[in-house]
Amino acid sequence: MSNFALIMTNIRNIRIEEFNYPLPDERIARHPLDDRAACKLLVRNADGAISEHVFSEIPALLPADSMLVYNNTRVINARLRFRKGADHSGATIEIFCLEPHEPADYAVSFAATERCSWKCFVGNSKRWKEGVLTMPLTVGGHSLLLSARRADKDGNASIVEFSWDCPEVTFSQIIAAAGEIPIPPYLNRATESSDSADYQTVYSHIDGSVAAPTAGLHFTDEILEEISGRGIPRRELTLHVGAGTFQPVKSDEIGQHEMHSEFIAVPVKLIEELAATERRIVAVGTTSVRTLESLYHAGRLILDGQWQGEVPQWSPYSPPEDKMPPVADALTAVARYAAERGMDTFMAQTRIIIAPGYRYRVVKGMITNFHQPQSTLLLLVSAFTGGDWRQMYDFALARDFRFLSYGDASLLL
Repeated sequence: MSNFALIMTNIRNIRIEEFNYPLPDERIARHPLDDRAACKLLVRNADGAISEHVFSEIPALLPADSMLVYNNTRVINARLRFRKGADHSGATIEIFCLEPHEPADYAVSFAATERCSWKCFVGNSKRWKEGVLTMPLTVGGHSLLLSARRADKDGNASIVEFSWDCPEVTFSQIIAAAGEIPIPPYLNRATESSDSADYQTVYSHIDGSVAAPTAGLHFTDEILEEISGRGIPRRELTLHVGAGTFQPVKSDEIGQHEMHSEFIAVPVKLIEELAATERRIVAVGTTSVRTLESLYHAGRLILDGQWQGEVPQWSPYSPPEDKMPPVADALTAVARYAAERGMDTFMAQTRIIIAPGYRYRVVKGMITNFHQPQSTLLLLVSAFTGGDWRQMYDFALARDFRFLSYGDASLLL
C-alpha cells in the first residue's frame, strides 16, 4: 500500500469515540451573557501554550498581520408551526425550513411572491400524511392565508410547497412574521423572544441559515471598530448553516459518516485579495473555516477540469500532497472561473470534512466556541491543533468555561 493510500485509510478509520469527553449538563450555556464580549476566551498559541483571557481583549490578542474573515449569514425564522383542521385547533405540525428547492437560489426564494418550495424537516409527520395545512396571517397590514403541501421526499426530509393568496407579500416577510428562530436542540428549551437578537451576530445581513455561526456571537460593534483601528482588515463571506451542523456522527469510524451539503458565497474581489495577501487569515467560526478551505479545493478541482459545483467530502485528501497546487494558484483559478462567467460572487456547495490528517491551506488562525463531544466540529479543531484538542478542553472544563453555542470562545493560532 502506498503512503498516500495508507494516509487515506488512517483518516477514514478514525474512531469517533476518541473525540469524546465528559460534558456536564450544567456546563452547557442555555443563554448568552448580558455582555457578549464578557465571556471567557481561551488562547492557544502556535507553540501550544494555553492561557485564559476575556473576549473583549481579542483586538490586542490578534497578530498584527492578521486579516479577520467572518460569516455574514443571518439566521431565518425557519420553524413554522401549523395546526390541522379547518378551525386550526388540531394537531400541531412543525415545518422546519432547511434550504430552498424551487426556486433554489436563496435570494430569489426569499423574494418569491405567491409560492415557493423548500426542503424541510416535518415534526409530527405521522399526523400529516396528505392534505393541505393552512395558517391565517397578517403581514405588513395584509391579511392572507399561508398554505403548505407535502410534494415529495428527499431522504429524511420532505419537499414542502408553500403558497399564499397575497402577491404583495414575499416569503421572507412571511417567515419573519410567522416563524421562530430555531435554536440548537441541545439547549433543551423552547425559543424565547430574546433569542431573536441573541442568536444573531452583529454583522449578520444575508438571510439563509438555520443555525448561527456562533463564534461570531461574542463580537460587538465596538470590538470590530477596535480591530479596524489596529489596522487589521475585516472581510465577509457567506456560508448558510444547515441543520446538518448538529448531525451526530453515528458510525464508529468517520469513513462511514456522510457530511451534509452547505451553500457558500464569496465575493470575487475577496478571493483575489486572499490569493495575493501575505496576511495571516484568521477565520471567525468553523463555518468561515470550511468556506475558506473549500475555496482552495474548488480551485484545485477547477485546475484539474473536475469542478462540478460542489467540494466532495473526501476531495481534500486526494490527490497526493505533491500534486496539490499552491494556494495562490488555486484561489486565482476560482476568481478567474467566476469572472469568466460574469459572476461577482463565487457560489458553490461544500461537503468538506476536516479531520486529523487534513492540511490547512488558507486558514492560519481561528476563533471558535467549544463543541459537542464526538462531533465533526471537534474533528476540525483537532486537525488544526495537531490533535491537541483534549488539553484545551481539559483546561476549559477545569476553569468553568461555558460550552456550546451560547458559551465561551477560543482563539487558536
